[in-house]
Amino acid sequence: MTVKSVSGASAPLDAVARREALIGVGYGLAAFLFWGVAPIYFKLVAHVAPAEILAHRIAWSAVFLLLLIGLLRRWRGVVTALTSWRLFLPLLLSAAILSSNWFTYIVAVNSGQVLQASLGYYINPLVNVLLGMLFLKERLRPAQIAAVALAAIGVAVMIGAAGEVPLIALFLGFSFGFYGLIRKLVPVDAISGLSVEAVALTPFALGYIFWLGSAGSFGAVDLATDLLLVAAGLVTLLPLLWFNAAARRLKLSTVGILQYVAPTGQFLLAVLLFGEEFTPAHMVTFGCIWAGLALYTVDALRGSKERGQ
Repeated sequence: MTVKSVSGASAPLDAVARREALIGVGYGLAAFLFWGVAPIYFKLVAHVAPAEILAHRIAWSAVFLLLLIGLLRRWRGVVTALTSWRLFLPLLLSAAILSSNWFTYIVAVNSGQVLQASLGYYINPLVNVLLGMLFLKERLRPAQIAAVALAAIGVAVMIGAAGEVPLIALFLGFSFGFYGLIRKLVPVDAISGLSVEAVALTPFALGYIFWLGSAGSFGAVDLATDLLLVAAGLVTLLPLLWFNAAARRLKLSTVGILQYVAPTGQFLLAVLLFGEEFTPAHMVTFGCIWAGLALYTVDALRGSKERGQ
């Protein structure tokens, strides 16, 4: 079977599918590479208090999202979610979890703990597997059990060697896992859901910004700082749009593999650019996590092939 191209020539459907897949990979790489280098942005605003950065990130994300919703004329989904307690309450909870995840990430980057942040996002896929078993009654395959066990061993090694629990990594991995779990259960599309979350949090964000007044950084430091704080909305929105464009075109297994680009970028930045210490304990911990992810990825690819996806 063929389809007509614009020029009138016939093109095989599989060629169209390949082109769409390549476009999807491009969008996916753009999103995850952006997230991978995002610590550079937060380093540029490190002179601003993390809570104020978070407030501007929420407020400007809401502005840009509402502009996007207007351009796409997709108000119906937003209005439906805002006026239905069944939809709004879980989105309010997911918004609170997401904002705590953002805040922790900002603190991690600006306190020189990007390595821990990258560890958190490496373990997130395995956390998702665990949450699926606990809350969605999903059955784990042997390879998935082994992958989760390796991640647990890696965290245990860190605790034993460093004498401290990697709280930032665990919080980032689990908070984003719970955020994804809630969003999976709420029947709202990605853009509408994120818009509702931003709108729900914006009164708190604006209240904090106005409460800071002249004690805040916006309008009190320099123009560059003001522009960087406004850009927090775009830093949030652009990779999400690219991710959604990729997810529509790619298999879930492909998206799952691409997502490792982001924590890898953060890991490389932490060690090579920011000069964070990479100890033998880190080597063992990351080695266990990487081995677990390799098992998880191979199992996911085998499973999608068996399902014909």
